[in-house]
Amino acid sequence: MKFAFSTLGVPGLPIPEVIELAVANGYQGVELRGHPEEPVHPGIGQRERAAVVDEFKRAGIEILTVAGYARVADASVDDDALREEMDGLLWLARDLGASYIRVFPGGGGQDRAESDATAARRLAAAGEVAADFGVRILLETHDSHRTGADAARVLGPVGHPQVGALWDVMHTWLGGEDALTTHAALGPYLGYVQVKDIASAEDTTPLALGAGVLPLAEYLALLDDDSWVCWEYEKRWYPKAAELPGLLLAGREYLEGLSGKVG
Repeated sequence: MKFAFSTLGVPGLPIPEVIELAVANGYQGVELRGHPEEPVHPGIGQRERAAVVDEFKRAGIEILTVAGYARVADASVDDDALREEMDGLLWLARDLGASYIRVFPGGGGQDRAESDATAARRLAAAGEVAADFGVRILLETHDSHRTGADAARVLGPVGHPQVGALWDVMHTWLGGEDALTTHAALGPYLGYVQVKDIASAEDTTPLALGAGVLPLAEYLALLDDDSWVCWEYEKRWYPKAAELPGLLLAGREYLEGLSGKVG
């Protein structure tokens, strides 16, 4: 398996320092949070994009994903505005050489069938652009579609190879779905897996991997040897959580132990 971490765990950290953390702690990739708070987002120009590519290339670290915040199931968001947001993420991922962009469902408070249909229609249209760019769009198991079954209701009708799933294990667990059920639902669409750990369903403050209740061994046991696994440590939303840099080495070693990989 190959291991990455999300810059959500080190909010606002300059790219050279992100890369230094990846190299020093044995990670092969990084998931870049594509938000204006961060140094890399759709608003940066071509010169900045080229510089980011050069820095990652020199270090031998892969830019796995541009993690965006487009809400594809949210019918209250105008179609044109949503398409513009997704196009910006796709162009950025293409320019950076990232394999994926991440989008959210965001269909809470709507009729389930309506939110499913809205998301499927938008993802199918965006899939054509993604194919031209060589980038895959991943719908994260999150908010209104937090289980594998929820995501599959959208992805099945889309039927486009450039549109798939990002499995956030915390959300499927919180949704009451066991590992086997999730994997069966997402298997045909799976891009990669985000792991994390928490104390309980009531306390989702991020913890070091292995220090909480999520059955991470069960999830990793279902993955292929060439799968990407990304640690999303949600420091941005929990400022009192421990700092991620001091946890990265032990976290990668823990994941390698679960995967049976010799580091």
